[in-house]
Amino acid sequence: MTVYFIGAGPGAADLITVRGQRTLAACGVCLYAGSLVPRELLAECPPDARLVDTAQLNLDQIVTEITAAHERGQDVARLHSGDPSVFSAVAEQMRRLDAAGIPYEVVPGVPAFAAAAAALKRELTVPTVGQTVILTRVARQATPMPEGEDLATLGRSGALLVLHLATRYVESVVEELLPHYGADCPAAVVAMASRPEELVLRGTLGDIAGQVKEAGVLRTAVILVGRTLGAEQFRDSHLYSAERERPHEPCA
Repeated sequence: MTVYFIGAGPGAADLITVRGQRTLAACGVCLYAGSLVPRELLAECPPDARLVDTAQLNLDQIVTEITAAHERGQDVARLHSGDPSVFSAVAEQMRRLDAAGIPYEVVPGVPAFAAAAAALKRELTVPTVGQTVILTRVARQATPMPEGEDLATLGRSGALLVLHLATRYVESVVEELLPHYGADCPAAVVAMASRPEELVLRGTLGDIAGQVKEAGVLRTAVILVGRTLGAEQFRDSHLYSAERERPHEPCA
């Protein structure tokens, strides 16, 4: 028996990976975050699979479900939105499974920031403009941020910031970042990325908060702030440069 932590992707059912889809189809139990994972994905589960919506379950209850499946010898698909490596709360589940001696694997998925970049039709790393992306969030009702990871500190880097779980607090986000990025810095918000109801807001750090408030965006969205979002004049990358030395093709 194995527990598979599967990244379900950012929202569109067809953005799950082939590996994730195949794994889902082979598991007798599926634990899924009902508020975030598209229900169309559940059709990939075996017809007799046990389906458990974890939206209202706490960690103990989730582990109890997994332990019961372990005792029955059933593989478990643990569906998480986006990719399990970022803001997914899988670390605490893995720690419990390690303690219980229950084996698990991780199947990566498409993260929300990648879907947002696709919606914006932007590369987040642009030569000579910005080569660093910081994924972060704000501390309000959630777990406090570690020391040194507040927005004021991160903003000093000038790197492109992608903020999760922050649209409710967009005004305070703007206030903290303005001294470091300036009011003219490109900013965007992508809500429901990859879904039919996807909403894209483009602007600057000076006006993005007003756009968010007017659109009524409160959740399932990411905020992006950085110069690469508006970069047009930049040097071509070295990767495809005609000046780059390339190894000679072997003779036939």
